[in-house]
Amino acid sequence: MTKMTGCLFIISAPSGTGKTSLVRALLQSDLNLSLSISHTTRPPRSGEVNGRDYHFVDEETFRQMLRNGEFVESAEVYGNLYGTSQKWIDSAIASGQDILLEIDCQGAKQIQQILPGSIGIFILPPSANTLATRLKTRAQDNPGIIEKRLVAAREEVGHITEFDYVIINDKLEDALNDLICIVRAEHLKKARQLIKYHELIAQLS
Repeated sequence: MTKMTGCLFIISAPSGTGKTSLVRALLQSDLNLSLSISHTTRPPRSGEVNGRDYHFVDEETFRQMLRNGEFVESAEVYGNLYGTSQKWIDSAIASGQDILLEIDCQGAKQIQQILPGSIGIFILPPSANTLATRLKTRAQDNPGIIEKRLVAAREEVGHITEFDYVIINDKLEDALNDLICIVRAEHLKKARQLIKYHELIAQLS
């Protein structure tokens, strides 16, 4: 019998799109998703907890892990390093656990090359003005960083065709419902249903 494996959902979006809020809401649903927690050299922001939001490490530790081949993907973003544990991803998927991975387009492309069965979801803001307003009102970055994030957003949107699904995050509730539909639809695909219900299909045929 073929063993059922978990799905790997990759969510990417420009900064300020509301991706983190969407991911948190999705994790609170009844879909039994586990969040892949990245390692980063970025300092924790207010309210962030080590081991929950990120594994916060110094640059020397990160680069040693990189040399050891411990990351399935890694990237440098705004001067900070980010990486996703290869061992944890492989183990979780093999056990049948669905994984949610929140990374940028650069990391998403690396993951999709190594794990071609992963499902890419890109989140867009309803407008460029809304994106700029969200970045300014969240008061996490200085004006220089905000401008860099707006420039980066245009570059990231250029990768949108590399993803399987696109969601517009205007109202959080609507975007969340779209995400939930995607997760459920992936589990209803023929290949997974043939494995899950092989005994029933054998009886009926």
